[in-house]
Amino acid sequence: MLRDVSFEIKKGEFFGIVGRNGSGKSTLLKLLAGIYAPDKGLVQVNGNLTPFIELGVGFNPELTGRENVFLNGALLGFNRREMQAMYSDIVSFAELERFMDQKLKNYSSGMQVRLAFSIAIRAKSDILLIDEVLAVGDTAFQKKCFEHFVQLKKNKQTVILVTHDMAAVERFCDRALVVHDGIAHGVVTPAKAIATYNRLNAEPAAEAGGEANRWGTGEVRLKHVKVVSGSKNEATQGEPLELEITTTSHEPKDIVVGLAFIDQFGVNIAGPNSIGQKCKSNQTIRYKIDKLPLAQGDYAVTVAVFDQNVLEEYDHHEKAVTIRVAAPPGVYGKVNLFGKWSS
Repeated sequence: MLRDVSFEIKKGEFFGIVGRNGSGKSTLLKLLAGIYAPDKGLVQVNGNLTPFIELGVGFNPELTGRENVFLNGALLGFNRREMQAMYSDIVSFAELERFMDQKLKNYSSGMQVRLAFSIAIRAKSDILLIDEVLAVGDTAFQKKCFEHFVQLKKNKQTVILVTHDMAAVERFCDRALVVHDGIAHGVVTPAKAIATYNRLNAEPAAEAGGEANRWGTGEVRLKHVKVVSGSKNEATQGEPLELEITTTSHEPKDIVVGLAFIDQFGVNIAGPNSIGQKCKSNQTIRYKIDKLPLAQGDYAVTVAVFDQNVLEEYDHHEKAVTIRVAAPPGVYGKVNLFGKWSS
């Protein structure tokens, strides 16, 4: 349920809506698209709007891809002659030439997304409303869609984009609305929206910690894992980052310490370990990065302690510490390579 959500989108603006799953984003989009009517308040849309918010809407699974193109086009307000003129471009963009005479029920979800999006972007509407449904498409098609977004932005097309992809928010959006538990957290700059989104995602992870995320023989235990550079577990891309790991055991043992830097999607970005470095338990071990390459976002660091031959795991602490990384605007991708250009 949405409560006290109020905002205005300017003509020609690329506007983002972000929030965790269940926050109310999809309800908000359906209100904007006219699918839902608000119990209170008013939704005012100036101009015609093309929604692309749910897979399969406007499609008939018993019809072929070709027939669905004309059906979907009719729902968007195009006559048959107009659709015939656009048909080749639609099919080419979707890369489905070999499948257009097959029934849609035999298409994968990714193929359906490609076809639906290819039709939607042909609509000469004032406003394009796009949900995260594009995530179903493969990487190559997502790249093609983002290239189309670049053109839309150049043409000053009004676009409303709901996404969990913070890189897309940073790259395309002029402003963004953060929604959480049905409440708007304000229309802010992309940088502030990303920071709020990352904080909201980090809170449940912190609450879910504890011994359930820890295992091992217990012969050596992790006593402390903390960030000793920066403040409040915050770091900046390009600046030093130092972790301090303290272990305890009944008697000193030769150990190997391993780390895993996990991003918000659960991807292991880096996994350094201390093999080759003489480390013993009951000591404080430090791991220093001179120039942090990680992109903006929250990262959980998993820490594990092994015997010197890495055959026995003494202590494994999943997500022992969380680090929030800030980065300068205009840096894309998972990491910054800090390369230098020359000519």
